[in-house]
Amino acid sequence: MNAFDYFFEKTASLEKKFLVGKEEISFNELNRSSLELASWLNKEVGHDKHIILISVNNVFFLVSYLAIIKSGNICIPLDPSIEKENFSYISELTDPAMLFFTRDIARRLDTGSERIIFPDTLSEYKSGVMKQAESEFDREKCAEIIFTSGSTGKPKGVMISHKNLIANTESIIKYLKLTQDDRMLVVLPFYYCYGLSLLHTHLRAGGSVVFNNSFIFIGGIIRDLLEQKCTGFAGVPSHYQILLRKSDSFRQSEFPDLKYVTQAGGKLAPIFIDEFRESFPEIKFFVMYGQTEATARLSYLPPDMYDEKKGSMGKGIPDVELRVVDENGVDIKPGKQAK
Repeated sequence: MNAFDYFFEKTASLEKKFLVGKEEISFNELNRSSLELASWLNKEVGHDKHIILISVNNVFFLVSYLAIIKSGNICIPLDPSIEKENFSYISELTDPAMLFFTRDIARRLDTGSERIIFPDTLSEYKSGVMKQAESEFDREKCAEIIFTSGSTGKPKGVMISHKNLIANTESIIKYLKLTQDDRMLVVLPFYYCYGLSLLHTHLRAGGSVVFNNSFIFIGGIIRDLLEQKCTGFAGVPSHYQILLRKSDSFRQSEFPDLKYVTQAGGKLAPIFIDEFRESFPEIKFFVMYGQTEATARLSYLPPDMYDEKKGSMGKGIPDVELRVVDENGVDIKPGKQAK
């Protein structure tokens, strides 16, 4: 099954809004727009080609990203602030057949390519509606390449298959128990696997998302959490440090709809987690660990185990087995250290 068909398997016909807030689009509108663009891409580009997508989180990104995956091509989402040198390196490495850019990014990168689709021209690229499901689709095919710079050296591309996306999405939904009633405030960019996991899981579960691309304005975060009645928030360590230490108004606010928050993308010192839990005892705090090479999530620490296992990365998410091994691949017994 194509990951696109998995995401929309139970939600394709929903009139409910998937994206709410400044921009809005319903499940069925997103599904149809993506299928129309996917059909055009399939005819004009073919399949198994690399396609670069650079945009902040918006409707343009949603439609383009999902259409590329559905068309059988490989999406390469990149940071809108990417340096020209890194873009040139990735472009030469992947030889993209098509580019999806916002116009300001195209001017800054000065690609010289004629095969660019912009947000204001997106609606022109339609060619019927691509089939919703393909029973013979190979799930092992690459769906996207997520580039991560690591600590040093050139950017490194991680190939993620349709099967990877489906399996990880299913696991995350299980341990967070996501449903159609969930609404996530998204401040994480979609060129980052943690951010993309929010998109995938809420599409599949039938929940909704709210975009906020300006985290620096804490007042806007508080307003969105309250006005949009968000039930979930996901952040990296710096997000929680800023919310707790740079804003008295956040700690003093009440968020009656917020059920849980998740944290990954690096270790957050327990002092911040303790402070959050003390300020908001009714909100579940999920510490998680993941990596791009694992699609997104690998482990989570259940909130009710936090006091007992403080500082732990938790246990494997559903259907994931974690092992600690030595240099020979032999399991290390509890309490022992590798040489």
